[in-house]
This record gives sequence, C-alpha cells and structure tokens, in this order.
Amino acid sequence: MNMESKHGIERIASAHDFATTFNKLETVVKAKSLMVFAKIDFSGDAQRAGLTMPPTQMLIFGNPKGGTPVMLAAPSSAVDLPLKVLVSQDGAGKVWVSFNTPEYLVERHGIPAALLPNLAGVRAIAQAAAAA
Repeated sequence: MNMESKHGIERIASAHDFATTFNKLETVVKAKSLMVFAKIDFSGDAQRAGLTMPPTQMLIFGNPKGGTPVMLAAPSSAVDLPLKVLVSQDGAGKVWVSFNTPEYLVERHGIPAALLPNLAGVRAIAQAAAAA
C-alpha cells in the first residue's frame, strides 16, 4: 500500500500526456452531465508567481442531486465536496490521476453506507481519464 492509499487517496497512472489526460477528464465529466464547478491550474498559478512546478491541475465537479443528500446526512462532508480529481505530472514526466476514495470519504465523515453510490462514480471517471 503506498502512502497515498493509506491516507484515502487513490492514484492511477495515466496512459497519456498531461494535456490529453486533463482533457479526457473534463470530457468524461461533461459526458456524464456533471457540473464543472472549477478548474484550478496550480502550475500556471506557480508560474505567474515566478515559481516552477510540473503540470498540475484539479477539476472540481459534481451533481447537487447526488452531493446534497450526502451533505445533509453528514454536514462535514462539504469540506471534501464537490468531488475533486487532480492530474499531475511528476519529475520523470509520468502523469497521475488522483482523488479521495469514496470509502475514505464515507469513513472520514460518517456518511451512511447507502450514500456511497453518490460518491463512487469518481473512481470510474478517474480511470476513464487515465485509460488508453
């Protein structure tokens, strides 16, 4: 078990370069009729501040019909919602897709198990973005 998975983060190696992976992620999210709430370009922000970091961007997305019941049942879950997927490139050029596991979110916030399906789609979305 790597350090990330021990802390509730799943990390998937992408079969694509950074731009293709992030574009696939956004395409998959939109194809599932989910709302894109924000895109955060960490590496772009770093560059504007005169710093350097490998390409790193986060997509924040969800569906109020799925997230609201989760937040009503476990209000602290709003700290981690909407769902987030991070696409990053490491120093060796490998691209990774990372996200909080649904199981971790359920355990962290005491979300009823019956609401796990409201969060579980994040895994398939991340896998689709990383897949060849």
